[in-house]
Amino acid sequence: MYEIDDPIACANCPLQGCPGLRSLEERQLAYMQTFKDGELGLERGDVLIDEGAAHERLYTVLDGVLIRSRSLDDGRRQIVNFMFPGDLVGLQGAFDEPSSHAVEALIDARLCRFRRNDFVELISTHPRLGYDITWLAAKEETALEGHIVSLGQRSARERVAYLAVWLLDRAQATCLADEQNVVSLPITQAQIADMLGLSLVHTNRTLRQLEREGLVEWKSRAIHVPDLARAADYAQFDRQADRCRPFI
Repeated sequence: MYEIDDPIACANCPLQGCPGLRSLEERQLAYMQTFKDGELGLERGDVLIDEGAAHERLYTVLDGVLIRSRSLDDGRRQIVNFMFPGDLVGLQGAFDEPSSHAVEALIDARLCRFRRNDFVELISTHPRLGYDITWLAAKEETALEGHIVSLGQRSARERVAYLAVWLLDRAQATCLADEQNVVSLPITQAQIADMLGLSLVHTNRTLRQLEREGLVEWKSRAIHVPDLARAADYAQFDRQADRCRPFI
């Protein structure tokens, strides 16, 4: 993890042009320029937030993908969610308590940094941005509901298909994937198993079944969903639910 010496001006924010993110107004961009507290760079595997540690900053993902996870005392880990450009990191817990989860970089990432204590001023100065923060928290809970339904009710093939479609849909909305339905993410079979509550053997068998059926091709460094509409229908995933997300 390292400090970026040449932070991007908010007026030139790359998130402004992403199809799945709602652009900020000029006055909001001007305010965020004064609110921003620098930028951080992460290399793959870098830990941004340690589980159980206190942290004084929140972050918006500018580029890259992060993993949010929780661990048991014996080392077993549950991947809770993946975080994409536009997501607000550090929102997923009480501001005045140690983090209940860890956040690490799945791929190289770049983040805007904000002081946590400044958010009272942001909400009072720009109520619309305060509303957007509440919206982001609510959508995080909605995403978790979808993952919980997968763990409790979907078959192994439906779980993997749902995750693949969700990842690709978020990637296309945040400028990390094009319309070829391929997203370059080095997600291992062990990480898929950690996310979906499957054994490694069952995960491997499920991936091969989905590839034979033409639903999902999940390789070591990329995910390809040949027919996104068909896979979304199979997994019962609503692709319109997350359109035009706000960001801070």
